[in-house]
Amino acid sequence: MSHPIRSIGFIGIGNMGWPMAARLVGAGFAVAVSDAVPGRAQKFVAEVGGSDQDIADADAIVTILPTSTQVAEVIAGLRASLRPGMVVIEMSSGQPSATQAIAADLAGLGIAMVDAPVSGGVARAVTGELAIMAGGEESALDRVDPVLRAMGTTITRVGPVGAGQAMKALNNLVSAAGYLIGIEALLMGQRFGLDPALMVDVLNSSTGMTNSSQKKFRQFVLSRGFDSGFGLDLMVKDLTIAMQLGRETGTPAPFAALCREMWAAAATSLGPGQDHTAVARLSEHLAGTELASPQVNRRG
Repeated sequence: MSHPIRSIGFIGIGNMGWPMAARLVGAGFAVAVSDAVPGRAQKFVAEVGGSDQDIADADAIVTILPTSTQVAEVIAGLRASLRPGMVVIEMSSGQPSATQAIAADLAGLGIAMVDAPVSGGVARAVTGELAIMAGGEESALDRVDPVLRAMGTTITRVGPVGAGQAMKALNNLVSAAGYLIGIEALLMGQRFGLDPALMVDVLNSSTGMTNSSQKKFRQFVLSRGFDSGFGLDLMVKDLTIAMQLGRETGTPAPFAALCREMWAAAATSLGPGQDHTAVARLSEHLAGTELASPQVNRRG
């Protein structure tokens, strides 16, 4: 029987990884952190705790990195020092087929792998209230459950390894589509003469309510802050993964394809380093109208 996980090597302490690793430290796990950005691991240790040594000595390795290619490179670099009985928890919004290939390789070493991407953004990462979509064998998921519950309040087992990432990509597809149509509705309403902040209130009490209407339109668009903490490039990556799932499953998805192309066009037009909420600027440009409301103070 596998022993409980007490020590964790956490790789990738970016916008999401930092508060997630902090939750694990707070839950009493021995956490060693690593990041490609020089000095970031040391900064985490100084401010939060844990250590920046001996990642491969842990019971479990957590990865949360921008792409599956980077995850594969990191695991390949650790491969010689990984031990049978360890478990790898891949929490990136990655490519399911790539994760399945890594899992198959690790299985030959006696190492289990689960994928457990998250939803909820930085705010819910800080409070430990993330939604986590987990894929993998039941025995491995049972073992990592206390780790996941230190970071999230909703842990949903969705299938074998790779299934969590498939679900995450499809979740973000739905979210991205809802965001775009909501922005277009706000623009139409404002040009008609409606206050977009009032429109958001109506949406939130009506059937048009979405996560974007609840947590993004006032907070990041009407305020002109565009600083939710989730990058536009990462959303395009997730939508590209969703479209790949469509191709691999032979599923016609014309609306999804248009949605992905709109987000990709925004990323190209706006340039690198943009928050995903800034995609609204593309729709504003097309309409020749900037969303604004006297009810919401501008921060931008």
